[in-house]
Amino acid sequence: MKELNCKDCINKSPAARLLKESELEYMTQNRVEVNFKKGDLIFKQNSYSTNIIFLKTGLAKVHMQGPFKEKILRIVKAPSYLGIPTTFGDKINQYSATAIEDTSVCFIDANHFKKLIHDNGKFAYELIIDLCRNELLDDLRCVNQSQKQIPGRIAETLLSLSQHIYHKNTFILPLSRNELGDLIGTSRESISRILTDLCNEGIIDLKAKEITILKPELLEQISKKG
Repeated sequence: MKELNCKDCINKSPAARLLKESELEYMTQNRVEVNFKKGDLIFKQNSYSTNIIFLKTGLAKVHMQGPFKEKILRIVKAPSYLGIPTTFGDKINQYSATAIEDTSVCFIDANHFKKLIHDNGKFAYELIIDLCRNELLDDLRCVNQSQKQIPGRIAETLLSLSQHIYHKNTFILPLSRNELGDLIGTSRESISRILTDLCNEGIIDLKAKEITILKPELLEQISKKG
C-alpha cells in the first residue's frame, strides 16, 4: 500500500498546516510512519535521539525512571509532537514514551525538521506556541500535585481525561491503577480506595475500566478543594 503524503494527511499538527506544499513533500521524503500496539515502547529514556516524533493517532504516556521509581509525566493525545525539547536540547532522550492505546507515529529526521524551522517562520512560531502551552500545563500540574491531597489529584485527573482527552463523561480508563499512582504520585491501594469512595458517593460509576462521571460538578469541587 502506498504511504500517505503529508499534504494529504488529515491529522496534521497546527504547525504542519502552515507548511507549503513543497515543504510537506520534503517532510514526506524524510519521515517514516510506524504503528504501535498498546504497551509498545515508542522511544526509551537514555537512548540517542535522531528524530522528531509526531504522534499521528492514539494516546501515549510520557514517563521517566527516577532514583526510586517511575513517574508518568503526562498523557499525550494525538496529534502532537513528542520529545522536541529532549531532541534539540540534549540529543539524549530524558524520558520514555509508551503507547497506551494503538497508535500511529511518524519519525521525522531531526536535521530535516530543523531545516523546516529555519525556512518557515510561521511553522517555527506555531511550534514555540505549542511548547509554551505544554510548559504552562506542566507547571500547573506540578503545583497541583504538590499541594493537593490525593482525592483532589484523582478528581483532577478524571476531569482532565473526560474534558481534554475523550470529550465525554463515559470513557475507558487508559491507565492501570499502578499507572494512575505513577501519574499522580500515590500508591495503587490509595487509587483503588478513593475510586471506591467516589463510587459509593454516587459521583462516578466504575465498571471494570469503564468510568462514567455522574456528578461532574461535585468532582470539580473535590478537585478545587484538593
